[in-house]
Amino acid sequence: MEDPDQSETVTGEKRVILSFRATGEGHISSVVFRSGIINNLNNITIEPPGKMLESPEHVKNHTYHKTSFLRKLEEMQSWNNTAYSLMINKLTDTFTYEELKRYVEETRAVVPTDLQSQALLNEIMWLASSHYEMHFSVDTAISERVIFPIADTEMKGIEDARFVRFTGDDGEVTYYATYTAYDGITILPKLLLTKDFYHFKVMPVHGEVAQNKGMALFPRKINGKFAMLCRIDGVNNYISFSENINVWRHASLLQTPKYPWEFVQMGNCGSPIETPEGWLVITHGVGPVREYVLGVSLLDLENPEKEIGRLSTPLLIPNDKEREGYVPNVVYSCGSMIHEDSLIIPYAMSDYASSYATVNLTELLTELKKSNR
Repeated sequence: MEDPDQSETVTGEKRVILSFRATGEGHISSVVFRSGIINNLNNITIEPPGKMLESPEHVKNHTYHKTSFLRKLEEMQSWNNTAYSLMINKLTDTFTYEELKRYVEETRAVVPTDLQSQALLNEIMWLASSHYEMHFSVDTAISERVIFPIADTEMKGIEDARFVRFTGDDGEVTYYATYTAYDGITILPKLLLTKDFYHFKVMPVHGEVAQNKGMALFPRKINGKFAMLCRIDGVNNYISFSENINVWRHASLLQTPKYPWEFVQMGNCGSPIETPEGWLVITHGVGPVREYVLGVSLLDLENPEKEIGRLSTPLLIPNDKEREGYVPNVVYSCGSMIHEDSLIIPYAMSDYASSYATVNLTELLTELKKSNR
């Protein structure tokens, strides 16, 4: 993605930030960053990583709203016990983490010690811990800032962060990332936002659509609403619209597997990219022998519910050097960008290393427009 700081670059250059999934002891994953410069020949020079790692200051100062908090709680499981009734009566219209913690402790002291009541109170604090802020020291290099799993919802890892440079109606730029929090049993889609990559806010994503992996936000509103690609059934691509960036309730089927190399499953490889010809969507397809490949589609600019092009052959497949690794036979990406007249696709190969590919944008769009004739 484009770095918010473009100082000290020359014509044809762009400073970029690359995010990676880093896996540590116990196979618990975090998010790390690297900074680099891409020049007019599409060569990327990565800056040497810093020698220190910075763990951010973690702040739980979120204000919760009773209606949305209870709705998310009920989406996760249906509750009907004394503890739930007591909590409903205790909660004010808005409350802080510390206030909620006190309500839970008061309720725990008077309700029976049955498993359902205790499970509810634990689930409430589990959900509340999903909202927090992180602050990194301003004297750190971006390669030294690591987003570790902090909340209880993330104790087994943070996966598939899809970053996007989002431009608001007022022209203000915010960097968002959708990612999957995993606690060893349950996944929880979450939203991360920052303007400078020093200060981050984190919150869960609510709604019936937010029940699976692979949510990817469009880089601007469409017809006055936020738009998101998602995969609610684990097989097909869907599109959703919302007036609230972290509440997603309805989705429409957008794409189904069409070619053999995507018959098992398809999904997005990051946020759509706006071009004059339409929204460019990099997809992943899973075919026979569980081979992951990258495809590409084109959606209508004003009505992205309409697919206007899809290549019949993969754009990128694992070559002989990319087939072997921790997860073999896989190429995968969580975001791409346009530089000059090229599509730049950073991608992981079999979970052991990362590289990038470049594609002539004009030629790609021409093929996509011909594909739907």
